[in-house]
Amino acid sequence: MSTAILTGQPVPGSSLEGDLRSLGFDVRVASDIGDAEALLTTIPADQRVALVDARFVGHLHALRLGLTDPRFDAAALPGAVTARPAARQALARALAGTRAATTGAADPGGDTAPATATAVLDDLSDLPGRLAAALDADGVPVHRPELGSLVATVPADPQTRNEARQAVAAVDDEAVRLKSAVKSRDGFFTTYCISPYSRYLARWCARRGLTPNQVTTASLLTALIAAGCAATGTRPGFVAAGVLLIASFVLDCTDGQLARYSLQYSTLGAWLDATFDRAKEYAYYAGLALGAARYGGHDDVWALALGAMVLQTCRHVVDFSFNEANVGETGTAANSSPTASLSGRLDNVGWTVWLRRMIVLPIGERWAMIAVLTALTTPRLTFVVLLIGCALAALYTTSGRVLRSLTNKAPRAARATRALADLADAGPLTEALTPAVRRVPRGVAPFLAALGGALVVLAAALWGASWATAACAAVYVLTSAAAVARPLTGALDWLVPPFFRAAEYGTILVLAAKSEVNGALPAAFGLVAAVAYHHYDTVYRIRGNAGAPPRGLVRAIGGHDGRTLLVAVLAAALTATALPVALTVLAVAVALAVLAESIRFWVSAGAPAVHDEGETA
Repeated sequence: MSTAILTGQPVPGSSLEGDLRSLGFDVRVASDIGDAEALLTTIPADQRVALVDARFVGHLHALRLGLTDPRFDAAALPGAVTARPAARQALARALAGTRAATTGAADPGGDTAPATATAVLDDLSDLPGRLAAALDADGVPVHRPELGSLVATVPADPQTRNEARQAVAAVDDEAVRLKSAVKSRDGFFTTYCISPYSRYLARWCARRGLTPNQVTTASLLTALIAAGCAATGTRPGFVAAGVLLIASFVLDCTDGQLARYSLQYSTLGAWLDATFDRAKEYAYYAGLALGAARYGGHDDVWALALGAMVLQTCRHVVDFSFNEANVGETGTAANSSPTASLSGRLDNVGWTVWLRRMIVLPIGERWAMIAVLTALTTPRLTFVVLLIGCALAALYTTSGRVLRSLTNKAPRAARATRALADLADAGPLTEALTPAVRRVPRGVAPFLAALGGALVVLAAALWGASWATAACAAVYVLTSAAAVARPLTGALDWLVPPFFRAAEYGTILVLAAKSEVNGALPAAFGLVAAVAYHHYDTVYRIRGNAGAPPRGLVRAIGGHDGRTLLVAVLAAALTATALPVALTVLAVAVALAVLAESIRFWVSAGAPAVHDEGETA
């Protein structure tokens, strides 16, 4: 339930009261600022409150954007201000201070505010605007939505009021709302082949009371059915899988558009949206691998499936790590390099925008490619083309990020340094070794991480399950501890988490493939999937400004260093036939631990109420 306080008497013929009620507000009227303050005290503390100038003229969607978005504790637009429960006390202070400044009454501290020029004004004049300014001054972030062509104004006289009403009539509120439901930065395939009709599907869902979470779940179920069709290993099954994968992507676009269309952002939605894309894609990889074993020559492509998952996850970690490294204390981008400026200028050249977005093989292009190849070719060819495309995209994006970093002179913010440390996912072994390696020179962290990772992966490739590989894994633990012994503030230190991911996942992949035992690669696939979920969960918590998962969880599942060493030791100590069992047990243990903590966090009241925009890649 929400309550809106109209400041002043309603204007005859105005639709404002009806608009507010249609948005779920109980409307009350305050005749003066003291009346507004008294009404505020009577509204339950767990309700959202809005103060709206009774003379307000504007679009319904402008009010919706400004007053109902659940992601922000305080928000404002011309003629209106709102506060969720977390900002209610700040709003009460702002109202009391505004009353004191306007009337010259005693402030809460007992001092008498001097009379000012505002004292001669009507005490309700631009009250929402003054309250928003007071909230800003009190350190409460006030969200002000981008209205574009939407109208939101408080006319001062009948003539300007009539002009404002004409401006409202000249703009189709619903058309703007529908257009703004589509994400502004999307791939070519999504923009031109999906969004032109998925936005109408989103509106259809909204009008029938469906929620984004329901659509997200439908997308997941559709993808799982697609994976099941691929697992049949028949041509009709492959064709059905391709069609269903595209249908799942349409629903995947629809859920975000529905959330933006109806402003239905939620903590549970953030969790579902952040994890289901990866679950869908990786489940489909597994389905293709199962289908390949049944199709034609009974091809074994589990290594390719696991390689595709490893490569795709490492690509995302590069994106996540680079973006977090260049975020300032205020949460905005802080990369001021000439390369970044050139990229920004290229964004103003239409054809280069689409070319660059297609080169990185974003999710729309990638899923379309997978769907077509599944329907028309074989699982092996699908994975080979996918691996080549993702490798080229990774080379392009990582090279660009390295160039930006080398030419960026801006210092790394403390917030970004903390994020990189959390993304590193260092375990108890690193914590124990850190005091012994603190004297490592600055600037060598990415080289140590790359060197240690390359050593253990090459050892696994050369010697397979052996104690020599286990010894190299122990050296990897030592180099990893040295890499994060100092804060990751160097220009290229954001590469440390991706190198750690590549080392851990690559070691598991190579050891499972070298074992040449049935079940080893599927078990390794499950283990990497469980660990990757933990790493994605870490990213989205950081993006929600909620911090990383508890250190207790990271210690319990060993950190990247502990898991890499454990897998290497298990491979050396166990027989080849026992390795799949050990990997399966480890995968189940990690999955249960990370899922239990993730579910606890994302359904708790403290989780961030955000709806992530999703990764273009």
